[in-house]
Amino acid sequence: MKDPIGIVSVGSVSPLGSTSEEIWNSYLQETHFLSQRPETDFPEPAGWLPTALKTSAEKLRTEDPRFRNLDNSVLYAVLAARKAFKSVPVSTSAGINIGSSRGATRLFEKYHKEYIETGKVSTYTSPTTTLGNISSWVAQDLKLEGPEFSHSITCSTGMHAILNAIAWMNSGISDAFLAGGSEAPLTGFTLAQMQAMKIYSRQTEFPCRSLDMKKQENTMVLGEAAGIVSLQREAENARVWIKGIGFSTEKLRHGASLSKNGKGIQKAMKMALNGRAPKEIDAVVLHAPGTIGGDAAEVNAIKAVFGKDLPAMTSNKWKIGHSFGASGVLSLEMAILMLQKQQFLTVPFSEFQQQPEKLDNILVNSVGFGGNAVSILIGRRM
Repeated sequence: MKDPIGIVSVGSVSPLGSTSEEIWNSYLQETHFLSQRPETDFPEPAGWLPTALKTSAEKLRTEDPRFRNLDNSVLYAVLAARKAFKSVPVSTSAGINIGSSRGATRLFEKYHKEYIETGKVSTYTSPTTTLGNISSWVAQDLKLEGPEFSHSITCSTGMHAILNAIAWMNSGISDAFLAGGSEAPLTGFTLAQMQAMKIYSRQTEFPCRSLDMKKQENTMVLGEAAGIVSLQREAENARVWIKGIGFSTEKLRHGASLSKNGKGIQKAMKMALNGRAPKEIDAVVLHAPGTIGGDAAEVNAIKAVFGKDLPAMTSNKWKIGHSFGASGVLSLEMAILMLQKQQFLTVPFSEFQQQPEKLDNILVNSVGFGGNAVSILIGRRM
């Protein structure tokens, strides 16, 4: 790290809630927040936003005429950004980088259906399905004037946003950034894609068996969410510090492949450690999507990097599902809360029940289609 970068606030909307107290209390419950909604076009188990947050999103849609035609992925990002900004306001020159793996999923499907049926589309089609409108509308809502951009790098999109923000801050262009990801993927077409890949869960009691190393079938479950962190350089009021960053891309056999030993994940973690001894890391929050290959590759990578000094291991996808581009930031939020509360959260059915003696440094992983991986090391102090 060229300069100390502090995470001064986090804003999120997810099945866990939206306030720090709500989210932590949800984490302390031994149950999951995945449910079926047969009345929708997504009848399989999924991580839905609570009713109160759904209502907030619809209220947001009506409070400003400009928001009326926006996709939920944008509205969720605005809600999360408001929470991050309200906690610790940043200067108007702050930058914004909020990405999404799928973008305006429901609007894409709606407008494409209209085109197939009529040969015409709405005037709003192009501006509301452009990926960059997530960051643009957050900038409009918060009246920020710094650089703003969006990107899509599959499931590690939110974590890549943080890497981008750090690079911009280290360049001297901006001293503060809002960075993260937003996803509203609970549509029939998205479900069909996951089922075609044979990775969607058919389990009932715990639909997502993330870090169950004995599972006999894939158990990935989708969730909707947005997560945004507020970053500042040399921040005196930082909740935690970013102590290392790592990234990699490994050679693919096909679009969704991952080597058995997670070679790319190994490289990202080693880069994030930046010469630190493995025993300095107290815990790892894994990407662990609940697939047989994905979970095994990441655990193998951790064993290869840490050897006999294995840290405690956990994940939150068994509880809230996989929110694609937003998932990494939600994992980061979980790590921040554990550092602040000094309490480690395990996966109830996993073999990994190790409790660390302390929580000073936590590594957070994110992995995406395309063979890419991101690791971010955070700690209570620099």
